[in-house]
Amino acid sequence: MSSPPAPAAISPPELVARARQALGFAYARYSNFAVAAAVIDERGRLFQGVNVENASYGLTICAERAAIFSAVSQGARRITAIAITAEKTKALEPCGACRQVMLEFCEPGTRVFLDTGTNEPIERTVGELMPHAFTLKDVPV
Repeated sequence: MSSPPAPAAISPPELVARARQALGFAYARYSNFAVAAAVIDERGRLFQGVNVENASYGLTICAERAAIFSAVSQGARRITAIAITAEKTKALEPCGACRQVMLEFCEPGTRVFLDTGTNEPIERTVGELMPHAFTLKDVPV
């Protein structure tokens, strides 16, 4: 039995564009601050997520986590690229909770693209975003 062909690579500008496509689905009723993300998994599949707010603010979920959790719910175990965009600001950095989730499903070298509103996103790595990370090695066994 042969393996399926490898998926075509998605360029950073295209990944950002896919995040932008999802912005209209954000549920930002309380903050009026729409955020969207797109991620690629280890099989080359694309997943999108948006922020979904709640009157009980602690129950709100960020776009980055929504996209990663969507991928995981479909069998992904590694995220290989992430793009983040926002409606009212450019080059939005992920919050601490999202950074911690990225650590769980990404390698330190996984590229994170921040939308600048142009075809030139700012590039970070997960390791740059969380240089002194709490990971599995820190959990006592």
